[in-house]
Amino acid sequence: MARAFRLASLLRLRQVQQDQAASDLAAAHARAREATVRQNRTKAALGAAPTEPTSSSVLYAIAAARASSRSMLAELGAVAQREEAHVEAAAAAYAEARARSLGLEKLEGRHAEHQAATDLAAEQTVVDEIASTSIHRTTGRGTP
Repeated sequence: MARAFRLASLLRLRQVQQDQAASDLAAAHARAREATVRQNRTKAALGAAPTEPTSSSVLYAIAAARASSRSMLAELGAVAQREEAHVEAAAAAYAEARARSLGLEKLEGRHAEHQAATDLAAEQTVVDEIASTSIHRTTGRGTP
């Protein structure tokens, strides 16, 4: 009779933690991509803006817009950096969760191999006993 892996519930918990860490990592990657896309879109939109002043008031407006744009790009850059930091933290958390899970998975694999070997040995014992009994019956040395 095969014995259950005693740490199966702990392994399931570790795998759930690993799945959660993987989900967190995927979400962090998505947020980082979105921040980069916003930053690139903003840069492209600002690069396409006309910059030919026709009067001094237009020149002042262009200067104010550039200062505002520079500030906005700096904020978007900070958001992108923060999201990349979140990605790195999530990747580290995933690697740690995977390492905790991996050790138990290997232990479960060894347990399964040991159980298979034990089951095979038990089956072989039964087959040997049946063969031995059959031989004794046919040769008349055993009890009928």
